[in-house]
Parts: sequence; C-alpha cells; structure tokens
Amino acid sequence: MLDLSRQKMREKALGQFKHLRTCVLARELCLLVRANRVTFDVKDAHNCCVLIAKLCQEAGCTEPSELCSNAAEAVLTSEEKYLELCEQSCGKCGESRKPKEPRRAENRYYVA
Repeated sequence: MLDLSRQKMREKALGQFKHLRTCVLARELCLLVRANRVTFDVKDAHNCCVLIAKLCQEAGCTEPSELCSNAAEAVLTSEEKYLELCEQSCGKCGESRKPKEPRRAENRYYVA
C-alpha cells in the first residue's frame, strides 16, 4: 500500500513539475514579451517566441506551439499579423490549462 501511495505521489509531482517547467514558464514568458513588446526589437521578440513555441511543443500543446512559431516568423515582417497570432496562441494556451482539483483525503500522502 505504501509503495502504491508513493508511486501515485511521485507521478503527480512529476506531472506538476513538467507542467510548471513547460506550460507555466511559457505562459509567464509570453506575458512578459507582450507586456514589454514596445521595448523589444524585432529580433528579441522573434527569439523569445521561438523559445516559447518550443516549451509549448514539449508540453504537447501543438496548436499554441504552431501559432507561436507562426507569430515568431510574422514579427519579422508584420507587427499586425504578429499581434494577431500572438493573441490566438495565448488564448489557446489558456484553454489548455487544467482546472485545479479540490484537495481530497485521497490526495494527501504520508511518506515515512
């Protein structure tokens, strides 16, 4: 029983780690880029969006990743198209967020 509880806790913790390392980081970086777009030059925005797209891809979020990749390329030619794609990507990112589960007794683990 203890090994099963420990295994469930491990899987949950690793899932949370991956989510934070990919989705949460990508979302925060995206918000930082959008908030500071007036101070970034085109190359800065391009490089940041490429990195964010890779994080989304690693998380398995294909559509936001593709939109962000397209935004990274669009920023080199059209600010209007870049902003449109960026907005769509952020919207898709928000759709993929998992709602927080309420804490229940079976979600609490004791590991000696």
